[in-house]
Amino acid sequence: MTRIHPTTRRIHGTQNWGPSTLAIHGRGRRRKAHHAVTTPIVQTSNYSFDTTSEVFDFMQAKSQGRIIREHEYGRYGNPTQQEAERKLAAIEGAERAILFSTGMSAVILTLMAYMKRDGHILLTSDCYRQTRDFATNLLAKFGMQTSLVEPTAAAIEQAIRPNTNIIFTESPTNPYLRVLDLPAVVKVARRHKVLTMIDATLATPFNIRPLELGVDIVIHSATKYLGGHNDLLAGVALGRHKLLDDLAKLQRMIGSIPGPLTCFLLERGLKTFGLRMEQHNRAGLEIAQLLQSHPKVKKVWYPGLRSHPDHRIARAQMRGHGSVVSFLVKGDERATRRFVDALELFLITPSLGGSESLVTQMSMMSFFDYPAAYRKSIGIEDNLVRLALGLEDVEDLIADLKQALAKV
Repeated sequence: MTRIHPTTRRIHGTQNWGPSTLAIHGRGRRRKAHHAVTTPIVQTSNYSFDTTSEVFDFMQAKSQGRIIREHEYGRYGNPTQQEAERKLAAIEGAERAILFSTGMSAVILTLMAYMKRDGHILLTSDCYRQTRDFATNLLAKFGMQTSLVEPTAAAIEQAIRPNTNIIFTESPTNPYLRVLDLPAVVKVARRHKVLTMIDATLATPFNIRPLELGVDIVIHSATKYLGGHNDLLAGVALGRHKLLDDLAKLQRMIGSIPGPLTCFLLERGLKTFGLRMEQHNRAGLEIAQLLQSHPKVKKVWYPGLRSHPDHRIARAQMRGHGSVVSFLVKGDERATRRFVDALELFLITPSLGGSESLVTQMSMMSFFDYPAAYRKSIGIEDNLVRLALGLEDVEDLIADLKQALAKV
């Protein structure tokens, strides 16, 4: 049952609202200070009490699980942050959302909150590079056991050990956009009593709702599609209210919170979330189809294409397939660099999900510090390119790609 703040007015039909409406209003409408339509930026680090009696009543109520006022210190929450969390929970279909300063802080603190001494964490092999490095390098220094497996339910079940307590995956993965059969993974996890976590940044709540498929905790880098304008850093974890209590306590201790201005920008970005995702999905499919038929392209990965290994799963689980397209240029590393340098609309940068279209030559930017032999062993070829399509007119992006490929 979703917890509703006492000043949030329930509206008939809320349960049937679509993602755009939920992103703007949440589940109902909440009164804002001074009758503002837009959520105010509450730029404060702490909150005062008028008397010691008020402090005593507040602390006593908190120890009993009651709320008589919401805020005491900025690291424990902020009204602007709270409103952004309320709307994120609504579009994800979650009881609770907890915002963090970055997507990686959301990933790391969530893993830390639920990992166990002498436990074992399973991660799928195509996870975000920094997530893999944290698990296999840093956690290993503290004696945590981790394994990387292929992103399939069968591979996950085969790798489960008696001490496995977390399955962490992404869907779609990055950069090969593998899409997991989430109901099958959940069935495996429940059979072995293992917690499931998924980073669904590339899908967004618009294209997939993992909680409805039985996943325990969903994580997003809100820096990407949720913010949507390449102007903020944030992360979010979502799930059942009680399950996230341990994560909330860890965040209160460590911090890693977003500032009020970041939360304001994030909530403002959510107001156009549905419209942006419709354009992202359309651009992704059109450009993936173009690249697949282009003579200068060797191979394309995009879940919306029949050629993708997980196309059937993607069609069953996803509303759309996003705006990230990965492909191999026909030619060597130098030919690939000529293509990237010839692009006029695409900016060379490693992120995704914003208004501007971006391009990354994966071996040079995201995996440059890996030895060449290791890059090759994990499928990162010198001619692998990842496009993150923005909100420009698709026809202009297509023309730009064609003229750049002509120079290969």
